[in-house]
Amino acid sequence: MTKSPQELKAAMIAGLAAKTGKSLAEWLVLLRASKLSKHKEMVNLLKTKHGITHGFANMIALQALNSDSHTESDTDSLVDRQYGGAKAALRPTYDAILAAVRKFGADVEVSPKKAYVSLRRSKQFAIVQPSTASRLDVGINLKNVLPKERLEASGSFNAMLSHRVRVSKAADVDKELIGWLKAAYDQS
Repeated sequence: MTKSPQELKAAMIAGLAAKTGKSLAEWLVLLRASKLSKHKEMVNLLKTKHGITHGFANMIALQALNSDSHTESDTDSLVDRQYGGAKAALRPTYDAILAAVRKFGADVEVSPKKAYVSLRRSKQFAIVQPSTASRLDVGINLKNVLPKERLEASGSFNAMLSHRVRVSKAADVDKELIGWLKAAYDQS
């Protein structure tokens, strides 16, 4: 049976000292003393100076920044912050995407992060990110599907996904977009 992200993270934390020589608390003290404030900087420090694998380095950095849904005590507040201020007008569009995706099955997991929301099944199949005040980017992980028109190659948007669809209004959450999301869900 596939483990949830919370179970995977707990297993990583439990094995951290044995694999890296330090507990999570010790790594957090080290990172905080470094005065680094960006995720990428922290990951690079842990990998280059301390020889930690990317998976552990990423998890430790997320914990140091309290920026994933497993460190935030109120995941709704992560989404509320994403769609606050200038991006508030995008919330109905996000809600429309989420409503459509939840119909795919009871195994859809919505995992808010600091800057986007990850949509998972056994693995991540899409993300929804308010990229600008007037646009959401929907990243989709679709195997063996060539980019075309709205379904762009993800390019520099996100290397963990194969495609991106730019969405400006709730009407853009149409049958075509939902079809691509469903196909990604089915592949995950």
